[in-house]
Amino acid sequence: MSNGSILHQTFMLELDPGVYVRGDIRVKEDGGRKPVLLFVHGFKGFKDWAFFPYAAEQFAGQDFAVITFNFSFNGVNEHDFDELDKFGMNTYSQEQKDLSAVLAALLEGRLPLDELMDKQQIFIVGHSRGGGNSVIFAAEHPEIRGVVTWNGIAKANLFGEEFREQVLRDGVGYVTNARTKQEMPINAAFFEDLDRNRMRFAITAKAASLRTPVLFIQGTGDAGRLLTGYYLLQAAAPQHRFSPLEGANHTFGAVHPFAGTTDDLEKAIEITGAFFALLLQRPSE
Repeated sequence: MSNGSILHQTFMLELDPGVYVRGDIRVKEDGGRKPVLLFVHGFKGFKDWAFFPYAAEQFAGQDFAVITFNFSFNGVNEHDFDELDKFGMNTYSQEQKDLSAVLAALLEGRLPLDELMDKQQIFIVGHSRGGGNSVIFAAEHPEIRGVVTWNGIAKANLFGEEFREQVLRDGVGYVTNARTKQEMPINAAFFEDLDRNRMRFAITAKAASLRTPVLFIQGTGDAGRLLTGYYLLQAAAPQHRFSPLEGANHTFGAVHPFAGTTDDLEKAIEITGAFFALLLQRPSE
């Protein structure tokens, strides 16, 4: 069926005064309730970055109710990183709180198009840091029936020890956004949160103990540290599925602003949909 039959509505959840999770829901209007797919962005990502709207449309076309959203402290309000003060204060604990808020709103029927969502079948896809967040979240939420990571991280700390020490000493450090040329702050709160929650955010260990089915999709043309993490996950969690995409880079060849799909992106979408199809509970079951 064409994507023209897909409904698209936005939502906003207020977590605290001035702290919002803004999102989109895409779902076909025909055929009753659809399994739900949470689609999670990464470190310098957002719900409208490059392939996210396109991929969400494709998954909706595969009969999922797709929820994309901005983490509340991802630094994006109306456009690219216009809330760098919030970006600097972001932590994994905050992102897990955001995910929990989205899940709670879904289960409690507080999201648009609620009548088209099958809340007994909830899946999650995460890109990059969003992949690590998805593994952590699934480990704490049995409502999640399946996980796919796209070039996901295996270690929560994305930075080197020298940078960590500088941030903890000075209270803040900066990373350059190659696309926008902005100097993006990382506050000491990020590392303090990791230190307080070492076991909770140990992504590889969480994957190793996770009974919820996981598929790790990894481009072999990605950064070396992510490839190393992929191999660590393979060794630690062999009960899960692993799918290398030969030559694919971190964004599957997609760019922002979105300039069209790529073969690698289409492969990632296809493999993801096929994996979830194996986990779907049919009406007769």
